[in-house]
Amino acid sequence: MNRLRFAMIGCGRISRKHVEALAANGAAAALAAVCDIVPGRAAEASRAYAERMPGGKAPAACLDYRHMLGEQGLDAVAVCVESGRHAEVALDCLRSGLHVLVEKPMALSSGDAEAMISLAGQNGLRLGVCHQNRFNPPIQRLRRALDEGRFGKLVNGTVRVLWNRDAGYYSQAPWRGTWKLDGGTLMNQCIHGIDLLQWMMGGAPETVMGMTGRFLRDIEAEDFGAAIMRFGNGSIGIVEGSACVYPENLEETLGIFGETGAAVIGGMAVDRVQTWRFADLREYDGETRDPEIIDVYGNGHSPLYADFISAVRDGRDPYISGKDGKIALDIVLRVYAQEGHSCG
Repeated sequence: MNRLRFAMIGCGRISRKHVEALAANGAAAALAAVCDIVPGRAAEASRAYAERMPGGKAPAACLDYRHMLGEQGLDAVAVCVESGRHAEVALDCLRSGLHVLVEKPMALSSGDAEAMISLAGQNGLRLGVCHQNRFNPPIQRLRRALDEGRFGKLVNGTVRVLWNRDAGYYSQAPWRGTWKLDGGTLMNQCIHGIDLLQWMMGGAPETVMGMTGRFLRDIEAEDFGAAIMRFGNGSIGIVEGSACVYPENLEETLGIFGETGAAVIGGMAVDRVQTWRFADLREYDGETRDPEIIDVYGNGHSPLYADFISAVRDGRDPYISGKDGKIALDIVLRVYAQEGHSCG
């Protein structure tokens, strides 16, 4: 079977994880083209991919993705541009008949997210969202315990993203921390954890309350945010997200607590089992070998790509579909609306 031909639009900070993931899935997919409006970035990404694929062809590099879409015999596109342009670029790709895997957040408005979902459905295309932490082995183990009913009645879940994003981080690109193109800590740093929380606790919450503040960073949006929500099953979710932790990243932690179980997955990228207590015992409870995580992005992009490629081949929804990605987005937007803010 021919490999799927991917393009990557946007060659900034996160793009290296996509390059690594496509190389890791090289038997099933190939990176055929890369694009970035900053001269030199696309060529750098092309070289990085070629170095990981000895004997392989370096992807074509270009500045204008619209010219690229109809020229490279593409099947799918990874959208890795700044958050405020996710919807625009994704919709252009979907209109061109291409499957789309979009970085988080999938859009900066519910309307744009819905438009992406609708257009993909109308055209019979796959739309996936990069919430790669769902593939972390400890998170998969936690989901298994939940699906097996081991928590009993759910009581509450917590997400804590306690990171440091200093002035140097925000000065890397002028769009960071702006309402138009990024949002703040809840939208950028915390949306992965919010996705995990809603996924574990019952989906879109019925009630969301939140507060945000700009304490230390010279940005438009918040550098600290908190939220509390109630899910349809009655359980309560709590989110704490900070870009102000001194002097460096501390943790990203997900806790799930129920009548007969308590589990906390922590580490730098929800990658370490810290607490695992259940009324019953299962064979997999003894699993303690968690993968080594070298950065906050984790190791989930490669299995995420493997699933997305399989979804395209099989004509099914990806593990994390557009509809799934929209839930976490809507939670953040509900907090922002209460605070009188909007993105995009």
